[in-house]
Amino acid sequence: MTTPVCTSASNAAAPATQTPPYASFSSYMRARQPVLLRTARSLTGNPSDAEDLLQTALAKTYVAWERIEDHRALDGYVRRALVNTRTSQWRKRKVDEFACDELPEPDPVPAGDDPAEQQALRDAMWRAVMRLPARQRAMVVLRYYEDLSEAQTAEVLGVSVGTVKSAVSRALGKLREDAELGIVRN
Repeated sequence: MTTPVCTSASNAAAPATQTPPYASFSSYMRARQPVLLRTARSLTGNPSDAEDLLQTALAKTYVAWERIEDHRALDGYVRRALVNTRTSQWRKRKVDEFACDELPEPDPVPAGDDPAEQQALRDAMWRAVMRLPARQRAMVVLRYYEDLSEAQTAEVLGVSVGTVKSAVSRALGKLREDAELGIVRN
């Protein structure tokens, strides 16, 4: 048997029939939460941030529950709390950009290092590898993409090292003669 560490917590958990201090707030929150969450999403654009924003606005509403005279205007009150909270968050955000006199110029890309050309070459190479027979393709991928040794490749595929050497040699010959790779390289 365990003994409670905090007696007030164990006493609070014991009576299940105890009603929350503001039962009307609980029922309002359950009834209007989906609508208010949509409003929060329209303010944030992010579902997680919207949930946090709504939780903060509802906490502020809970604190002011006794002071709200007209409970028919609760939606307006909570929406105002949403907007004010979001505005405060926006004002407190960290700005990582600073004004300066001169704009920094990006480093020039050396000739031959154009990222678009490199991507085109990688795409062409992968298409050429995919045109190889399945066995040769497996050996090339294991040897050069997975960086396995000839012995490791032979062990993975259950063949001899000589078979790996000859199949990879034939595959590389086919890749050298591939017309699409010749066009991209030139």
